[in-house]
Amino acid sequence: MGETGTSLRVLARTAAGGSGLVRTLAEIPPGGRHAGAAGVGGELWFVIEGSGRLDLDGAPGPALVPDRGLWIPAGTTYRLECHRADGLRVDTVALRVDTVALPADSWPAGEGAGSAAGGADVPLSRDLRDCPAETTGDRKFRVLFGPGRDCAAATQFVGEIPPGRAPQHSHPYDEVVLILQGSGVAHLGAQDRELSVGTCLHLPPGLRHCLENTGPHVMRVLGVFHPADSPAAKLPH
Repeated sequence: MGETGTSLRVLARTAAGGSGLVRTLAEIPPGGRHAGAAGVGGELWFVIEGSGRLDLDGAPGPALVPDRGLWIPAGTTYRLECHRADGLRVDTVALRVDTVALPADSWPAGEGAGSAAGGADVPLSRDLRDCPAETTGDRKFRVLFGPGRDCAAATQFVGEIPPGRAPQHSHPYDEVVLILQGSGVAHLGAQDRELSVGTCLHLPPGLRHCLENTGPHVMRVLGVFHPADSPAAKLPH
């Protein structure tokens, strides 16, 4: 538990030691607060639900609002405070790697430390609605951070999967996927796993898989993977 009843749940840990990704869900109750410091590789955050205030290194940061992604550089101290009556839920993925992001100044207008020095020490925020939509097959995704989008170490994206099933495939990177909306089945090699809101999957490099949407509406997923690449990148079979 964090400050004032905040719940911190580790959803996935892709490797022990100094490499890999660690995904944690922070659930902050109404009026609650949570403080800490970003890990040695920096962290990628995504606001799933609720709204609140964020201070970074003692200074006001960007507002916490749904569908906002954030890059928090290594060692940055942070303090979150929940505003809404229904609580605040933030997905955080710590990059336990030697290579960190090389960001440029992209704070939303009027928010945060726009005058901070450049380089890997600059926090960033980006709204999903401002990210261009890309397609692969019948699936759509938007990259918040990744190569060419201010993060050289890892990629953070939100994908939309229509009803149905795609062919199995595999990727060259280590990926953690969180189901934000919808239900279905993950076909992982020879195994199947039911999917619902809040399910987290670890997809190691080379694992043949597909996510089948068995519901009537679009399934929405939040993915982070390392090394950074495109969500459309697939290994040949």
